[in-house]
Amino acid sequence: QLQLVESGGGLVQPGGSLRLTCTASGGSLADYAIGWFRQAPGKEREGVSCISSSGKSTNYGPDVRDRFTISRDNAKNTVYLEMSNLFPVDTAIYYCAAARSPTVATMMFFMEDDYGSWGQGTQVTVSS
Repeated sequence: QLQLVESGGGLVQPGGSLRLTCTASGGSLADYAIGWFRQAPGKEREGVSCISSSGKSTNYGPDVRDRFTISRDNAKNTVYLEMSNLFPVDTAIYYCAAARSPTVATMMFFMEDDYGSWGQGTQVTVSS
């Protein structure tokens, strides 16, 4: 069973940057597309970014495009989410999730049901 652990969250000032890390155990991350999702208090969980198993395809939510960058190092069983120019509205718990058999829709529309493994989340707080 693939297990995912997120790290790198914390408190950052508006305009600042953070790098989140998703590390896998119990399997090879190279077999999975990986998505980052977030859930703010009182809001539904939303897709932030995703990356194909090879790393050749990526997608971003409209609110983070041009500010966030997803990447992966399959040799290290790790996926990263570089976040820059952060706003208070980016405050949320950030989760990474793995999809073993993603479709085009999985990547384009962040289909949560297609992601079978989820991490426990890491808190990101953007505040002055």
